[in-house]
Amino acid sequence: MFDIGFSELLLIAVVALVVIGPERLPKVARTAGHLFARFNRYVSQVKADISREMELEELRKAGGQFKDSVDNAGKEIEGHAHEVDHVIREEVQQTEKSVTGAPETSGQPQAEAAAIASDASATSKPAQPLHE
Repeated sequence: MFDIGFSELLLIAVVALVVIGPERLPKVARTAGHLFARFNRYVSQVKADISREMELEELRKAGGQFKDSVDNAGKEIEGHAHEVDHVIREEVQQTEKSVTGAPETSGQPQAEAAAIASDASATSKPAQPLHE
C-alpha cells in the first residue's frame, strides 16, 4: 500500500525507540495498532457500502427494464383485445343486418335472432386497460 520495505520499518522502529523511550513504546505501538485496525474496518465498511449501492443500482435498472417489458406486453395484449373486440362487433353488426334484412318466413326465428344479436352487443364491452 505505502511501498515500505523492511529496512524502512526498522529505521522507524529505532527512531521511535529513541524518541518515545523503551517504557512507553509498547503502549504507543498498541495504540497505533488499534488505530490501524479501526482504519482498516472503516475502509472495508466503505467498500461494502459502495458495493451495496452498486448492486442496488443494478437491481433498479433490471426492475425498470422488467417494468418496461411488462408495460409493452400489456399494451400489445390490449391492442389485440381491441382488434378482437372490433372483429366481434363487426360480426354482430353483419349478423344483425342479415337477420333484419332477411325476408320473413315466420316471425319467431327473426325475433330470436334479433334478441341474440342485441344481447351479444349489449354484453360485449371494450377491453379495460390492464393498468393506469
